[in-house]
Amino acid sequence: MATDDFTNYYTDLLDCSYDCVDRFVLNANFGLCYSPGGFRSWWRRLHNGSDAELDNAHLMRMAGRFSRRVRGWAQAHDVPVIDCGREERKHLIAEEHLKKNPCIRGLFLILVGRAVATVWDVKRSSSGVIQNLEAKRPFINHYSFHIMDPDWGHVTIKMAGHPPFGAQILLNGHEYVACQAREAGIPFTKEGNCFTVLPNLADLAKVADTLSEVRTIGRLSQVCERWIYSACLCFALDLEEQERSGFRYQYSIYQVECSRNLIFKLGSQMEQIFQGLIDRTRARLTVKSLKTIFGVKHRPHRDRKGKAPRLEVVVETPAYDLTIFKLHFGKLTLKVYTKGERVLRFEAIVHNTKELRCGRLLERFPQIIARLQQILEQFLNNLYCMDASFLSDETWDQLATPSQVGKTRVGGIDVNKPRTRAVLNAVLSLACSPGGFTTGQLADTVRSTLRATASSYDPRRAAYDLRKLRGKELVSKVPDSRRYAIPQQAVRTIAALVILREKVLRPILAGVGKPKMGTKPTNWSSIDQHYEAVRQDMFTLMEDLRIAA
Repeated sequence: MATDDFTNYYTDLLDCSYDCVDRFVLNANFGLCYSPGGFRSWWRRLHNGSDAELDNAHLMRMAGRFSRRVRGWAQAHDVPVIDCGREERKHLIAEEHLKKNPCIRGLFLILVGRAVATVWDVKRSSSGVIQNLEAKRPFINHYSFHIMDPDWGHVTIKMAGHPPFGAQILLNGHEYVACQAREAGIPFTKEGNCFTVLPNLADLAKVADTLSEVRTIGRLSQVCERWIYSACLCFALDLEEQERSGFRYQYSIYQVECSRNLIFKLGSQMEQIFQGLIDRTRARLTVKSLKTIFGVKHRPHRDRKGKAPRLEVVVETPAYDLTIFKLHFGKLTLKVYTKGERVLRFEAIVHNTKELRCGRLLERFPQIIARLQQILEQFLNNLYCMDASFLSDETWDQLATPSQVGKTRVGGIDVNKPRTRAVLNAVLSLACSPGGFTTGQLADTVRSTLRATASSYDPRRAAYDLRKLRGKELVSKVPDSRRYAIPQQAVRTIAALVILREKVLRPILAGVGKPKMGTKPTNWSSIDQHYEAVRQDMFTLMEDLRIAA
């Protein structure tokens, strides 16, 4: 079960929640072929110790043979081969094909598109001696082999058509969980890429948790070995050529998505909570844009307990409004959006696992997943702290007093200064950064807020402001690094300071001098009503205290 503060806060409104490793991408490469000497050595193995035919013409012929074999096999076995343009979404083509052929098994579709890949350019002298092998990355044909696997569902292997035949394997964790649950007889309803009705949550959660185990390394290796040689590489090198040349792929994790899925009892409650969360935290996290896709249905306003749950797998196009809320930190993305009628999904996505600094080889898969789950929980905890801010009396009274950082005495914090407010806003927007932030990143964020030049607010000034925040325990230093992090309780305090100054004191003081409200706005929210009631009471109080606005 989820242990983050956000999920625990809304637990009474949830039917259930589950975690799942979502989409992940593996790179498959034969390491020997990615150095000039290694590639030449492999070529000699393939050609019985000779590299007399190692030239650009024979490399092109090899790519041409790959293409002819693919198209000839596909024609003989009635498998479609589709040449795709640059703007076409290949996964949508595959999904449409699966809808028309739901019972298909094995290799069912091949899509051809152009992308960048490593190829070798051979330079020979006039006498035919090899002078140089240079690695280049031109646009070449890639073949996407779409496979229906009994254990993993829809698997895609995208392979370059030129040697050294680099490949990527795309898998989906929800597909794997659905296949395993179906085999174990666990009932569920699946809409798109999420589970929406789970009569036996504990059993399905156990299946989903297996994706985080060490045994998943073996399962991933098995599904790759099952298809990549016999259904993909065989068009470039037959089995005898693979054996003779010793061509074997090594696998590494390139991209991974981890998700936490909250299934609400009522879709209307989920929508209200999500939209309120966006309204309250968007400015604090400096989310510059939101993407909304409008649907044709309204979310259900009644519970469906009276109806029997649908126990079959359902795949349909989402018909509800979809708002996507993203935060980017280098090669890491944190994402929140709604799925189907009642599912609110939180995702942590690493676009290149090198960013996590915990290794990329397949054997490091459990450590990668553990780190992503830690990032996801930190994100949810920070969202809760920003949404439920708190400021104690002691904090407000002691904010402006000097403090001590080590042996250094530093000044207090004056929220009335524009620079201090900009720093607080910047720190809040960087709070969700998975690895913390540097003084340079803080300086860049503050400059964008103040629209200042690099000379007027540089990392040296940012370091001074951070020292003052550290004195109030609002910022902590990440051990053995030059980065800073925001403790969870400090996130609540900073959020409260920002809200109090910008959303309470400023609007009330701006309106207290007006005895009457102007024209009532068209969109009149409950917060607007509270502001108007406070404004009238404050105006009366100011008159009684003889304070002229």
